[in-house]
Amino acid sequence: MDEQEDGLDFSFVLASSVHDMKNSLGMLLHTLESMLAENPPENDAQRKTFSVLGYEASRINSELVQLLTLYRMQHESLRVQVDEHHVVDLLEDQVDRNDVLFQARGLEVTVKCDPDLKWYFDSELLGGVINNILVNCARYSRSQLLLSAEATERGLDIRIADDGQGYPQSMLDAPLEMNAGVSFSSGSTNLGLLFASRIVQLHRAHGVRGSLKLANDGPLGGGILTLTLP
Repeated sequence: MDEQEDGLDFSFVLASSVHDMKNSLGMLLHTLESMLAENPPENDAQRKTFSVLGYEASRINSELVQLLTLYRMQHESLRVQVDEHHVVDLLEDQVDRNDVLFQARGLEVTVKCDPDLKWYFDSELLGGVINNILVNCARYSRSQLLLSAEATERGLDIRIADDGQGYPQSMLDAPLEMNAGVSFSSGSTNLGLLFASRIVQLHRAHGVRGSLKLANDGPLGGGILTLTLP
């Protein structure tokens, strides 16, 4: 009996299961945050343990969100809610969202953005993209992350730079090819970049779509990812 005969839409069931897993992981992350607030790590061993737990839970949660979003895009049920926002609020919200992870890994995160800079975008979708990038960069950065944003001739440039080893050549040559086989700053799958590109491209103005670019030798000496919104 196939899924058409018994009326079962397997993709819908799978999406529902992913949604439940995402909620459970959200509760786990909240519990971990509460534990760290009440009982901060007393030594490097404990700090490393909390760092691993925070990173892995955040990474899996981000990937589940990506899968759900891509599912909605494929089924044309994803609505882009574009409105005017302060860009610095978008950046700082994502940094605050991962504060426990950054503290556990001993990372210094800096945000550089004109507090009066405003732009039109879907804050929830773009926030998910930036959050995913930060979670991945947290693993590969040595000690620093830099988020910056400015208005340019192209549009709004949002840059995420780290002090890691930089992006491998395969990603620089074909960042959006699934067979590139690695994620931000090396390792893992390429789903995060595909997700980021699709979301950014949903933002369009005057016939121009948003874009994504990778490069090395950023301001911190490592990789730098630039999201451009028209």
